[in-house]
Amino acid sequence: MASEPVRIGVLASGGGTDMQSVMDAIDAGRINGRIVLVISDKPTSFALERARRAGSETAVISPKDFPTRAEFSQALADRLREAEVGLVLLAGFMFITTAELTDAFAGRMINIHPALIPAFCGKGFYGHHVHEAVLAYGVKVSGCTVHFVELDADAGPIILQRVVPVKEDDTPDTLAARILAEEHKALPEAVRLFCAGRLQIDGRVVHVLPPAEPEVSD
Repeated sequence: MASEPVRIGVLASGGGTDMQSVMDAIDAGRINGRIVLVISDKPTSFALERARRAGSETAVISPKDFPTRAEFSQALADRLREAEVGLVLLAGFMFITTAELTDAFAGRMINIHPALIPAFCGKGFYGHHVHEAVLAYGVKVSGCTVHFVELDADAGPIILQRVVPVKEDDTPDTLAARILAEEHKALPEAVRLFCAGRLQIDGRVVHVLPPAEPEVSD
């Protein structure tokens, strides 16, 4: 008998295309999960509209409404707990959270970063700043990393990575577009594995366990 779908909460600040890739995989039956709540720190985030169209609950929780980062993080954690989520996705969430959130969902919070961690990551490396730094350094490959979230930015155990070439004529925009296409494959795959109970954290290493039952190929 199939297990109950994992209840997923999403934190997003922007357009929500990474979240949409997960929604599409859920709709296609590839992920045993359900997005039950989408929270944004910005009321204009299009991720909220995507969630409403899909019938998911939404909330706006802004750091401007709290005197400290810790209280903001606590408010996020409280709202996610209320929704009884089993997995939290950071999908383009432009805020570094504190222990109030990371401790509450340790081993159950996933982020996607537009570079190959441990390169070009951590404080200050977000959005186009990442791709500008990649091009300035002259590396020949870049990509994206899906990882579990810990207190330090982009420092949690790595679940999977996907690689793209850096071309001679790349701009931050063209490189970002090439990486985003891979993000839309990597994040749903990581969520699929988590919801199937196939990710095991062993220190810094994430092991992908074999499926409990043989998977049927398309």
